[in-house]
Amino acid sequence: MYANGKVALITGAAQGIGRAMVEELLHKGANLVLVDMNRIAGEECKASLDEQFGSHRTMFIQCDVTDQEQLKDAFQRTVEHFGRLDILVNNAGVNNEKDWEKTVEVNLISVIRGTYIGLELMSKKNGGQGGVIINMSSLAGLTPAAYQPVYSASKHGVIGFTRSIAALASIGNYGVRINTVCPAFVDTPLLESIEKEENMGEYLKYKDNIKDMMKSFGVLDPSLIAKGMVSLIEDDGANGAVMKITTSRGIHFEEFGAHQKTKV
Repeated sequence: MYANGKVALITGAAQGIGRAMVEELLHKGANLVLVDMNRIAGEECKASLDEQFGSHRTMFIQCDVTDQEQLKDAFQRTVEHFGRLDILVNNAGVNNEKDWEKTVEVNLISVIRGTYIGLELMSKKNGGQGGVIINMSSLAGLTPAAYQPVYSASKHGVIGFTRSIAALASIGNYGVRINTVCPAFVDTPLLESIEKEENMGEYLKYKDNIKDMMKSFGVLDPSLIAKGMVSLIEDDGANGAVMKITTSRGIHFEEFGAHQKTKV
């Protein structure tokens, strides 16, 4: 079991998909660093996990992933505390069409930066021990999202970056596999953002259209996303893979032809 005894860092870890991933990896025997901007949610999450898994298995770090120094510090503290980093999940994300620059900063720039910092620590080229990086995208990264154009653009960017850097990792023999997960609608606090003008701006008038799409496509439980993510972590042949998760088809992959998966 790959995750047993490994050290994982997850951003956006206190709620929703992030928290489900934390719990799944703890059950698999990993040690976890929970990175989240929400201190109250993060501390409550850690306290709850401590009761179940013991306080030595997790560490919470409050961090704004858009702050380069805070993000670097979170990685550094992870290595100082646990001695290594094996698994990175760049999961933190927002939906904000009004302050769309923030959406790009959180959903795309911080994912790119996190990947590069993780590679510095994990790449065998730098004396690291190898590892796995999972970057969270969305089905909106594979199809147009009329009422969330910048969210969709940011998630398209995650897929393009992940597939490209995965190819480089393979060519360069980094010993690090890099994959992405693209869920449909998931039952998380992010869904509530479509109800708020400060998030949706001029697109708020389309909130009922989005709700109709949710009814049509269904809403996934975060635990299924976590299971898919762990299966990607444990599949040593998966690199540059784009996993899709929907209510109708469950866990499956976007097919890009011969280059969908490349060995590290």
